[in-house]
Amino acid sequence: PGNVKHIVCFIHTCGGTLKGRNGTIESPGFPYGYPNGANCTWVIVAEEGSRIHIVFQSFAVEEEYDFLSLYDGHPHPANFRTRLTGFTIPPPVTSSGSIFSLRLTSDFAVSAHGFKGAYEELRSSSCGNPGVPPKGILNGTQFNVGGKIRYRCVTGYVLDGHSLLTCVTTAAGVSVWDFPVPICRAEDTCGGTLRGSSGLISSFDVPSGDSAGGLGSSGECKWTILADPGDTISLVFTEFQMEEKLDYLEVEGSEPTTIW
Repeated sequence: PGNVKHIVCFIHTCGGTLKGRNGTIESPGFPYGYPNGANCTWVIVAEEGSRIHIVFQSFAVEEEYDFLSLYDGHPHPANFRTRLTGFTIPPPVTSSGSIFSLRLTSDFAVSAHGFKGAYEELRSSSCGNPGVPPKGILNGTQFNVGGKIRYRCVTGYVLDGHSLLTCVTTAAGVSVWDFPVPICRAEDTCGGTLRGSSGLISSFDVPSGDSAGGLGSSGECKWTILADPGDTISLVFTEFQMEEKLDYLEVEGSEPTTIW
């Protein structure tokens, strides 16, 4: 008994296969907003032996509800690379082979402007434009093997990472930058994002002299370690000394979350 309401949800499909030396890709309706219930897949196919380089020019996707998933190859779970959401322009991405896929999924309420990017084929001798981090400045325009570029930050920010990058060839014959793109952080903050197969984290790198005892204006430092999808991260402490019951180091991403 009573009234029965029927709610109909429509799935908006779009996308397609893109070919050519270069081109643009954007969400449907950009920049006026993508549809709700979107399930759009784009597959970019380059010439055999080439790679695909994508530089995002605009990015606004409802955070934690709508996503742009990237696949290094065809859009298959085994090729899943990362999932993008939010309102920050992502760094450029480069495929390992001649196929790269993007899938936009949105829920049935609220959308945002969407995304727009440019893609191009990379020959074996090119590393591609690695992009500029927020508050960063890039000097150099040579992205082929042997080319060098240098990063610095605007006033009030310090560089976290390597300032000089060189385009090199790996043993497998793939052209890559020898170091990850650095980040720029405010001078009174600490921490950062770490990439690579190994590295060192030390509290001795924390700036000192402020009211929080060297922990930045918030009294907190946060380091984020990023590995490739499917990999795990091992954290080994070689030295540890903190003020008991007052200072803490918390490790998130472990099961369960651990606090020392």
